[in-house]
Amino acid sequence: MTVDIHQLFDTTLPATLAAKPDKASEVGARFQLNISGEGGGQWFVDASPTGPSCKAGDPGGADCTISLAAEDFQALYENPQAAGMQLFFAGKLRVTGNQMLALKLSKLFEL
Repeated sequence: MTVDIHQLFDTTLPATLAAKPDKASEVGARFQLNISGEGGGQWFVDASPTGPSCKAGDPGGADCTISLAAEDFQALYENPQAAGMQLFFAGKLRVTGNQMLALKLSKLFEL
């Protein structure tokens, strides 16, 4: 199942965060996603108690920054646990900041 990355971060996730702010703030972190390649972009996802929100760009202040290619994001979105570890150990998924928070990101897509 191919996901439209821009639709996900520009429309779907912001609407979900707005509809379920209490659930989103349980994640308790701010993420910067840098997705390269065709269909990619940069998004700041605030799933902290002061959030929640999802906006294009890189305002700084992320607790965890995740960088990967658009095609790798597709694999990660479809199977976060298996693909995440494979991509990380292959050097295709880079995480800076608090790496343990990267594991919480998939919870936002399950809200």
